[in-house]
Amino acid sequence: MITFVTTNPGKFREVSAKLAPLGIRLARRDRAYPELQADRLEDVVRFAAGLVAKEVRGEFLIDDSGLFVEALGGFPGVYSSYVYRTLGPAGLVRLLQGRRERAARFETVFLLGNRGRPPRVFRGECEGTIARIPRGHGGFGFDPIFVPTGARRTFGEMSLREKNAISHRARAAEALAHHLRRRRG
Repeated sequence: MITFVTTNPGKFREVSAKLAPLGIRLARRDRAYPELQADRLEDVVRFAAGLVAKEVRGEFLIDDSGLFVEALGGFPGVYSSYVYRTLGPAGLVRLLQGRRERAARFETVFLLGNRGRPPRVFRGECEGTIARIPRGHGGFGFDPIFVPTGARRTFGEMSLREKNAISHRARAAEALAHHLRRRRG
């Protein structure tokens, strides 16, 4: 059992659904921790790991994710959670009003930690574009405005199963699962 430390029930639902069929069980610990203001997602999770390791027995998982919009120089990136709370998906779409360039990518970084052992970091990315208007009510965060490459629908219009087949978080979970299977031997 791995303790997934997150205040976001949507993240827990997605990661659990991806890992459960592989025999990897997660328990959720609903705990907030201060986020380091840094330029890289990896720096944020490494800082948080030092705090979480003091409180959680055994293996734990923490993550940070961001939406990086090309036309905005990668903004909101590591500040995605704050931008979501202050502007929301519709506000981010307004920032792109009149721009043709709508390329974006979602990134997730997982950190698997265990007191006394070096942490392991796993990444996942999903390329796509920003929709002209928010669409769909599924998922969470910026899902209603992100259209993955090769799709016509936003993550917000997809089922959990559809999103988990291609998302950034699912790709990070696959990398984590690969590591855990190799470790088990």
